Amino acid sequence: MSQTSVVERTGSRGSVSEVACVFLKLGLTSFGGPIAHLGYFRDELVVRRRWIDDAGYADIVALCQFLPGPASSQVGFALGMMRAGALGAFAAWAAFTLPSAALMVAIAYGAEAFSGPLGSAVAHGLKLVAVAIVAQAVLGMARSLLPDRTTATIAVVAIAAIVFGGPWGQLAAIAIGAVVGLMLRDEAAAAPIGSSPSFGIGRGLGIACAIAFVVLMFGLPLLRASTDAHSMALFDSFYRSGALVFGGGHVVLPLLQAETVPPGWIDASTFLTGYGAAQAMPGPLFTFAAFLGAAMGPEPNGVVGATIALVAVFLPGLLVLVAALPFWGAIRERPTARAALRGANAAVVGVLAAALYDPVWISAVLSPRDFLIAAAGFAALVAWRAAPWTVVVGIVAATVSLSLALG
Repeated sequence: MSQTSVVERTGSRGSVSEVACVFLKLGLTSFGGPIAHLGYFRDELVVRRRWIDDAGYADIVALCQFLPGPASSQVGFALGMMRAGALGAFAAWAAFTLPSAALMVAIAYGAEAFSGPLGSAVAHGLKLVAVAIVAQAVLGMARSLLPDRTTATIAVVAIAAIVFGGPWGQLAAIAIGAVVGLMLRDEAAAAPIGSSPSFGIGRGLGIACAIAFVVLMFGLPLLRASTDAHSMALFDSFYRSGALVFGGGHVVLPLLQAETVPPGWIDASTFLTGYGAAQAMPGPLFTFAAFLGAAMGPEPNGVVGATIALVAVFLPGLLVLVAALPFWGAIRERPTARAALRGANAAVVGVLAAALYDPVWISAVLSPRDFLIAAAGFAALVAWRAAPWTVVVGIVAATVSLSLALG
């Protein structure tokens, strides 16, 4: 069914306030990460509210998985634009993102509470949460993105690129994966299926957003080099991290770690504490950027730093989405595009697997007891399909209890 027929069936495109209310509800209740978010969106907007049919929804999801950036936030942005235009798109993004961002900023302001014995145990528990969550993400992505020996080999090569590639390791890994995917394009999967909804975006605006994406990607490092302003360095680092995320929100972990920990903006312990806390939040995992912007040492930090980091990390994904929407119907049919994406997605499994070891594992698993707790959390997520927030509570409670009882 086409998007036009859906609009006729529902009677109107809808209002900005309607979009804001619906996505605020989703932003307060959507736990479980990007894949779970897509399920929440479908239940609320396809099944209950009938904003769009399943074919159109699948097409939007396919596009957002094709692009760099936070897929669930991009899907929400596209649905908001389809329903109520540009203001609807912004309302959808803000309502879905800001609740968890505000909670992460509050946690950053309370970071000093983790300095005592009890606080240290809670912080260590949150690091173990990160072990379980990232391990689950690696397993899930490997199952879907490494279906054969070729893609598995790309993932291993990506790990090698990170181990030996230094600061440019992640970018090199993704580039190698895309090139290998192009070389093996005859093996690429068939074209995705689904109708293409209309978003009212002209090709001129799409081209302008594509130019803005590229200009910022390559212009921000030049501006950063020409000034000592930390605000420029902050925006550049978080923009580049958001621009290189393929394959899911968890991939932002190694990118942000590389941009914030080695320069000394934030220590590895606080970084992992915030990442663990982010697992218990509803809404997009990218709001972890708000925690980093608020908790880091150099100014601007606090609310100002959180705002800069949050806008910068989301901006590239939204720019590239608007750039692609007018052209997606043609792009999605090209075997070369699908093949490059296949290779890049295989590489990001390797990127995330490398991050599972460093910094996640080596910073969190310090004893057999830690390994036991992390393994139990991983089993709860994978085998028992427990909600992530319950795993956060359980791991932190176990870590604190054992720490107080055994010292």
